[in-house]
Amino acid sequence: MQGGYAVLVTEQSPAVTGPATGKQGASRAMRSGRVLGCRVDETTLLILGLGRVMAGEVVVGVDGDQAGTRRAFVSQWRLAAPSPRAKHGFAALLPAGATDRGMTTIRFGEDETGAAYIFAPRLASAEEAAALVTESAASQSAAVIDRLVDVLMVGNVNRRRLLTITKLLQAADASDGFVELIGDSHDRTTFLQGWSRSMVPGPCRVSLVGNATPVVEECGIAVFPRPDAPDSASGFVGLLAANQAARALDIEGLVYRGRAGWRYAAVHPRRRIAGPLETPEHIRSHLLRSHSAPDVLLSLRAAANSFDGKETVSSLPYPVRMGTDNTFEADGGNLLVSGWLYDPDDHVVAVRLRRGDAATRVDERWTRLDRPDVTDSFNDQQHLVSSLRSEQHAHGFISHAKLTSEDCGAPLYFELTLRDSRRAFLPVHPTRVSARLAALRHIGSIDPETCALPAIIDTQIVPFLGETGRSAPVIDAILDAGSFDQESSPPIIIGAGGTEGHISPLLALLALDPETRRAPIVIVMPAERYRRQAACLSELARFYRLSVRLVSAKGTADYYDLLEAGAQALSCETIVPLSASLIPHATGWYGKLVATTATLKGSIISPVQAYEDHSVRWAGSWIDDNYDQPVVGRYTGYPLKAVTEMTLTRIAAASLECCIMPRDALLRAGGFSGSYLGAQEKGLDLGLRLSRSGIDSYLLPSVQMWGCDEPREEGGPAMATLVEGIDRKIFKSMWAPVLAVEKHPRKRPT
Repeated sequence: MQGGYAVLVTEQSPAVTGPATGKQGASRAMRSGRVLGCRVDETTLLILGLGRVMAGEVVVGVDGDQAGTRRAFVSQWRLAAPSPRAKHGFAALLPAGATDRGMTTIRFGEDETGAAYIFAPRLASAEEAAALVTESAASQSAAVIDRLVDVLMVGNVNRRRLLTITKLLQAADASDGFVELIGDSHDRTTFLQGWSRSMVPGPCRVSLVGNATPVVEECGIAVFPRPDAPDSASGFVGLLAANQAARALDIEGLVYRGRAGWRYAAVHPRRRIAGPLETPEHIRSHLLRSHSAPDVLLSLRAAANSFDGKETVSSLPYPVRMGTDNTFEADGGNLLVSGWLYDPDDHVVAVRLRRGDAATRVDERWTRLDRPDVTDSFNDQQHLVSSLRSEQHAHGFISHAKLTSEDCGAPLYFELTLRDSRRAFLPVHPTRVSARLAALRHIGSIDPETCALPAIIDTQIVPFLGETGRSAPVIDAILDAGSFDQESSPPIIIGAGGTEGHISPLLALLALDPETRRAPIVIVMPAERYRRQAACLSELARFYRLSVRLVSAKGTADYYDLLEAGAQALSCETIVPLSASLIPHATGWYGKLVATTATLKGSIISPVQAYEDHSVRWAGSWIDDNYDQPVVGRYTGYPLKAVTEMTLTRIAAASLECCIMPRDALLRAGGFSGSYLGAQEKGLDLGLRLSRSGIDSYLLPSVQMWGCDEPREEGGPAMATLVEGIDRKIFKSMWAPVLAVEKHPRKRPT
């Protein structure tokens, strides 16, 4: 108790310098014709004086102001030791802002009949004011202070005001009981347990004293017998709602409206803090012997049935069971969960996914799919067989959810609410992966013939990918093979994420070209490939006498992530990205790109890409009127000679598989989007964002690169088709409305 009191004193205003309150007496004295002021908070002043002043709401005038401009609440009492000059004392609560610090006079009542007083030159501390009231009012002090606290607990109660209230209650011997246990919960309610003489069962007005923002609200209180408590005291338990709750370590005491007025219960020095998984058991241990209002007991019962880390679905007396197959978590609290819920008789009315203070209804947004294997597994368990003998097999589900809890380390679990209001819980242990990998694994686990697949893609996979933030690739290691001078000419960044021998022929071609032989070359590889090939590629670079920087990157999925990591490993102005799947058609390509960018500074210039059969693979991206495919490759599939005679041409977006561009443009744009599974729309997305950031894109038909479409390593043709369809949906949802307005400005909404 003494330790808690010392904390409260140090939290008082700078004017607090007096001795402790209570039995030791006050260091200041009240005199007739003079009042003492005590700053309650920034908006309220407590005024103490001697004389007969009308109790209740009184009109006051300050420093000669016209009476009636302010009103103060006055509580008066008969002095314990009256004198010929004064038989009564009073305490007034006056609204007073920061501009009222220099007040000299105050008048209570109208000008003719009012009582005028002079302010003492120095403000009294809260301890001194409390001691003056208790000494002058004696046995009436408890009632006087209770009336003052009644007024102070109305409206906005700030921390400083609450500390003053606490000192007043302590001075009036209104400290009653202790809070012995504080329990946190997953839904941010706070459980309190202790003993008190004045605590009344039912809704109780309370406010927490401590570091939390004070709020006066109702708290549901239940009481129970405590043989170990002092005479006439009972044990109590209470629940503070989420908007009133605070962290357990921030709570120092409790101001509450008790049986005989306002009281203060300090937190016991040896109080116990219970975590969210422990609190339900503490509530259950007192629930059966507690009594209170029915709604309070119901709220306590619901809190006692909160998640405590255990799986309880399997113990339900109904044919209700649940399980999960895959739970993946990406950045930003985005989750993709698949599993099954066996509930043939529809006992479950709500399914929530919860973590800490965050929760979301998954049954309102999940996609159900047939799982006859679940039905078959329960057919031989008579107590779980449906009483309705339904033919329903849609027990499976897949759902995208987003939980942005303040406590990311809190356990993740399903909460099932049944028709009879009981709850059951299923802990879930998510695997942290990238959004791309989570989506691919879920798609790969679904039968491609299932009729629910389109709905799963549209309502779960696409939103999951679209709402997940991206994780930038991280450079793991850098190794320079020979001298590397990135300022001699624009570095060529090669993303080598494919097969083992993919890059060797490209390095040979670069070594044979007099221009690229002298150019700095950055080879970026995934960390696992770097460990296998760094030494070999370093020797190869020395053999060809190339200026090479080898970069190992983590968190990469394709060439574009490797390109971004390569840009991070440089500090030059201009870069030349080059996918390892492309090879130059002829020498001199590098010099033409560098020469062209010299006349178009700050632009992105891409060469034509062709297949081995001399047909166009890519020759510019163009905005089209087709809403389903807003950006097209206009010359794709044409004979190469159809574009080689073209001059430098402005296009909607460049190809970042091979181009020359400002290095900082890539980084300023925030890198490549993490919403795509494949590479085609991923590169096009950034190309469009760069164009809309003021960077012009051009096609240089006089330069050609040869390449092919790389096969996907996982899933085969069926998976590749699904991935392409998903990426098109994501791209269209993001870009079709924007490009439609740009193509037809008159369609822009007014």
